[in-house]
Amino acid sequence: MTGPEALPPDHRLIALFLDMLAAERGAAKNTLLAYGRDLAQASDWLGGGLGRADTEALAVLAGHWAGLARASAARKTSAVRQFLAFLAAEGLRDGNAGRDLASPAGARPLPKTLATGDVERLFAALGTRLREAPGPANRRLAALVELLYGSGLRASELMTLPRHSVRPGRGFLVLAGKGGKERLVPVGARAEAAVTAWAADVPADARWLFPSRGGKPLTRLRLWQLLKELAADAGIPPARISPHVLRHAFATHLLEGGADLRTVQTLLGHADIATTQIYTHIAGRALIDLVNQRHPLADLAPVSGNSAPAGSP
Repeated sequence: MTGPEALPPDHRLIALFLDMLAAERGAAKNTLLAYGRDLAQASDWLGGGLGRADTEALAVLAGHWAGLARASAARKTSAVRQFLAFLAAEGLRDGNAGRDLASPAGARPLPKTLATGDVERLFAALGTRLREAPGPANRRLAALVELLYGSGLRASELMTLPRHSVRPGRGFLVLAGKGGKERLVPVGARAEAAVTAWAADVPADARWLFPSRGGKPLTRLRLWQLLKELAADAGIPPARISPHVLRHAFATHLLEGGADLRTVQTLLGHADIATTQIYTHIAGRALIDLVNQRHPLADLAPVSGNSAPAGSP
């Protein structure tokens, strides 16, 4: 096994680790960029000694992360843990000190979402726009919102939909999500009609369903701005809405309607059910309501502990 003194420089080890994530795990470009930044920063803090970091050095990193938001600290912790585990598995260092790196404390916050009444106001405002100004801009907005809330797409997935990805009458589309993994995404009749109306405005030779003026996909920043403007029209505080909030609303309202976590996991494209389990509280409430309303005992009068069987003295 290679001793610590013979380890290549951190930047070379980080490059090897990122190559492994891309080749073996199909990590998305944004994931690779984030991990690369986190590991380079950790290496700088340890004076280029991340590859040979011991428990004491990792405690230094944890101190640097202490003031960060929990999500950021958790991502950095995960990056360093996986990096050190990779080095140990490849025989590039003795032991895996990353096992001793504690996760940031605190519970994972519930995602922001919208009540069904908010969604109804949002679509009412969209309908008003389409009636009063039925032009390409509002047809595009309708298609965007219908796909975000009706299919639960990520903003990055929505922006890079190919020109002919939604086909009339098919009822679904196939897209490559995080890590290039394909998944089937339902497209309801409303979303299909909105996309069909908008597609008439898209140049026949366009590569993307939602192109910008330069031919590239519409930017996420522009999508964010469009949603904020629509929220203001609907009387919803713009700070409460974003593409991701509509994705969460899609999942939340499915679970409230009786869908199970595994189904929602598949529809959202989560590789790990643990990611979907942030919605457990919603699924649990839906299951309780289901039992109370649908179980055969739901219609029977409760049995009192003081009641006596018929005919007893």
